[in-house]
Order: sequence, then structure tokens, then C-alpha cells
Amino acid sequence: MSVNLRSVFAFAREYHPKKETQKDIQYGTAGFRSHADNLDYVMFRMGVLAALRSRAKASQAIGVMITASHNPAQDNGVKLIDPLGEMLEQSWEQLATDLVNVSDTALVDQVAKICEQQAIDNNAAARVFVGMDTRYHSPQLSRAVMNGVMAVKGTVQEFGIVTTPMLHYFVTCTNTQQAYGVPTEEGYSGKLIGAFRALRGTESGDHGNYRSQLYYDGANGVGALKMLGLCKKLADVLQIKVCNSEGKINYRCGADFVKTNHCVPDGLPAEALANARCVSVDGDADRIVYYFTDSEDNFRLLDGDRIATLLAGYLKEQIEQCGVQLKMGLVQTAYANGASTDYIVNRMRIPVACTRTGVKHLHHKALEYDIGVYFEANGHGTIIYSERAKEAIRKASSDEQLTEEQRKTATRLLQFIDLTNETVGDAISDMLLVETVLHAKGWSVEDWLASYTDLPNVLEKVYLADRNVISVTDADRTVVTPNGLQDAIDTIVAKYPRGRSFVRPSGTEDIVRVYAEADTRANAVELAYEVAILVFERAGGIGSRPEKMAI
Repeated sequence: MSVNLRSVFAFAREYHPKKETQKDIQYGTAGFRSHADNLDYVMFRMGVLAALRSRAKASQAIGVMITASHNPAQDNGVKLIDPLGEMLEQSWEQLATDLVNVSDTALVDQVAKICEQQAIDNNAAARVFVGMDTRYHSPQLSRAVMNGVMAVKGTVQEFGIVTTPMLHYFVTCTNTQQAYGVPTEEGYSGKLIGAFRALRGTESGDHGNYRSQLYYDGANGVGALKMLGLCKKLADVLQIKVCNSEGKINYRCGADFVKTNHCVPDGLPAEALANARCVSVDGDADRIVYYFTDSEDNFRLLDGDRIATLLAGYLKEQIEQCGVQLKMGLVQTAYANGASTDYIVNRMRIPVACTRTGVKHLHHKALEYDIGVYFEANGHGTIIYSERAKEAIRKASSDEQLTEEQRKTATRLLQFIDLTNETVGDAISDMLLVETVLHAKGWSVEDWLASYTDLPNVLEKVYLADRNVISVTDADRTVVTPNGLQDAIDTIVAKYPRGRSFVRPSGTEDIVRVYAEADTRANAVELAYEVAILVFERAGGIGSRPEKMAI
């Protein structure tokens, strides 16, 4: 097999041209995202890059997922998946950015440059898996990706409409020679359902305060489509009412809407608003949040922080019961509620690490533990188990020197591991993990909420002429420039009991996000307002001055 790079240029120029007026874009944690009309040439070039990446990784399968996750319906995006289900290696993010931003006439030279820098043998095989979400423009963009792969003589396997976590799973299974599982939808669902049923045992219905009915907001995306099939197979152990399965993706529904607006999404039946357990996922089913409406008609959110503490607490109990010595840790970002961090460290006695925002940073940090639990407050996260941990638990499950109860506990842990999609945040897997723990504890959502009380918090936006005037360090918690801004923030924060605030520039637009928390809602609102005004005045704010939020 020999690749004629000139054919890449000819194919791109004729079928997937880049407009001269197209603005440069940046590959980040979410890959590339934009209005779907602007992405055809991007998809073609990412197909090319995925094939090159496969060759650079000894012809292992590389994933290409076409989705804009929680973005509105008119947007789409693309992200690459590395051989073990990880997000694309950071050095290749820059290669992706460079490849997309060159002109059509410079495309061949840029591809040749990548091949030379990465010592890529274009006679080697290249294998690329392609999946997409339910947006109406995804099939057309998928064809552009496949054309890019084939332009450099790679082979494509189409998976059609799948969740993002499913494609991560397929890639991992294939590159581990199915040690992680079978790389099909049936293999994915079978692994999760088998582990979930094993953990439930004979107690398949209600238990204590736990009720086996759940309302599921599918964000009108692929998560709804897949859950409609999955819930039929679980009906005897968990009754899932799927809502928001046919409308406009992410419109007034989904995990991001619920988390951002702190309210119930549209599309839920009236009975879901009366103390029922509800869950929302996002458009590609890699985020999840829980919530309910209490007896006084108050909305109660159980976000990624709550999910992390619930799962970590259960794992810690099980590990201690079976007597295995493992290093466990929980990874958060600066957006994690201070009350959750205090609860984890001082009540649960689990070490906490804080990283920069972006799931790739949390995932990398979690690898330092035998069992690393990581979640962003937005509901994106999972659990990673080291090979050392898996082997120690496997040995304990059959160790005759341990008690029968210790061996049973170790077996439960192995089933819990099977129920976890370790490759990436997976809303479906995470939901089943939460349901497993709530059932085991006999907890209602009210019991779960009562474990600790969140500090009131506020998130504001400040529009700037140039977001790059603000730089941060210490996991996004400390401002470096402009000089003196952090000292001024510290002075303001000191006025408020249990006050905390930080500012973080957006990665995609000229705004700065201001997070604030304090002992009361009124103080959190006032703190956020003061810091927002400070940023506006010292960092080149544009447009209207920030306004104080309602209390």
C-alpha cells in the first residue's frame, strides 16, 4: 500500500474545501466544536489525522466521534479517541489544530510534516472507528471523516449512532483483544446489565427507603435512544421512564440545562415533580446529574460532586470490609462545592486532589491511585482501577484464608468494576453505579442529599475585549495576571464567612467565569457581584457592567 499525498489535496479541494474566510479554531478537551455548516473540511482532515494516528500507534484502532455533546442542535463537533479509550494525546491536539487551520494549498505539506515528525510509515495499516450522535447533520459529517480516512488508504468501521462512551468502549475492547469486553453494542449493554443484575442479587425491587422507579431525561439525544432499548432489559429490576426522546436535542432539557438553570427540564410528567428520583444526561450521554422536587416544592440537585462522594464512600466501605490494602483518592476541580471537599476529607477520610478544569486533567490525576474517583461538578466522570487493585481484589475473592463475607465483598467489588466504564465519563454506566449504591444502602434521594449540605454558590460571566489578559495557575484557582487582581479578590473574599471565589478565562470565547460560594445565598451573590465588577474594571470588560443576580 502506498499513499499519494497529492491525492489528499485533490480530494480535499474538490469535495471538502476550506473557505479562505474560515477563522482558525482550536482543538481542546471537547475536540473541535462549531456551527455544523463550518465543519465539513474539519471532519475530512480529522479523518486524515485519525488514520495517521493509527499508524503512529502500531495500527491500533483510533476512534472519531461526531458530536457536540451538550451544545445546541445547530452545532456539531469531532473528537479523536486514543487506543485505550483515552482522549487524544495532548501533543497531537496541537497537530490537529495545525492541520485544520492550514489552507487547502498547504494541506499536503502539513500532512507530510506530521508524517516526518512522527516517523509514520504510510505503508502500514490504519484502522479508524467512526460513531455519531443523533443530530441531523451528523451523517453528512461522518461521510467527510470517512473520506479523509480513505484518502490516506485507511480502513473505516462505522458504528452509526452511538453514545460517546460506547465508542470509547469499542476502541478499548478492540485494542485489548477483547480483554475489556466485546466491541459491539450488545457486548456493551450485556456487560453492564450482567454486572448490575449480579450486584442486585435477589433483592431486585424496593429496599429500605429506596424505590426502583426512575425518571430519565434523555436530552432528546442518543442517550434517550439507547436507554429505550436498555430499559426493557432491566424492567424487572429497575423501572425507567424515558422522557425527552424525540424533540430538539438539549433544548430546555439535558444535564447541562438542569445544572446551569437549577431547575427541572421540560418534558417530565407531573408525577416526576412529586419527590420522584430523576436523572438527566446530555446530548451524547457522557454527563449525568440527579435531582428531585421535595415536599415543599423546592428543586434539589445531586450533581457530579454528590455522585463522586456517594460512589467513593461505597467503595471505601467495601475495600475495608474485604481487607484489601489499596490507595484510594478522589479528584475534583475548583468548581467542586467546598462543602463536598470538606465532607470527603474530614468525614470520609479520603484524600482529595484538585486539578485544572477539563476531564482529561482529572483522568490523568486519577491514574495515580489504585482506585481513582473523578467527577466534575457538571456530572462528567468515572472511576479508574489500577491493575494492582484488580489483581488484589481477584485474589481476595478466592482467598480461603479470608472469611466468606470478605470473599463475597471482593466479588461485589469485581462486579462493581465491570459495571464501570473506566475509559471515560459514561452517563449510563454512572447511573447504574448510583442505583446500585442507593439500593445497597436502602437510601432515597432525600437520604443521599442529607449526607452534607452544599454551600450556596453562584457562577457569573464577564465579557472582556481579550480573555487572554487573565492567566491563572494552581488548578485555575489563582490569578497570575493582571498583577494585583488576585490580591484584590482575596481582600473581597475575606469579608464573607466561608467565602471562596476564583476567576477562569473561557477556552473558546472572550468571557471570564466568576465562581463564588459563601455561607448564605445572599453572601454568595454579593461576593460574585463584587468580584465580577473587579474583573470588569481591571481586565478590560466590554458591554454592560455585570449585574447582581437575584437572591
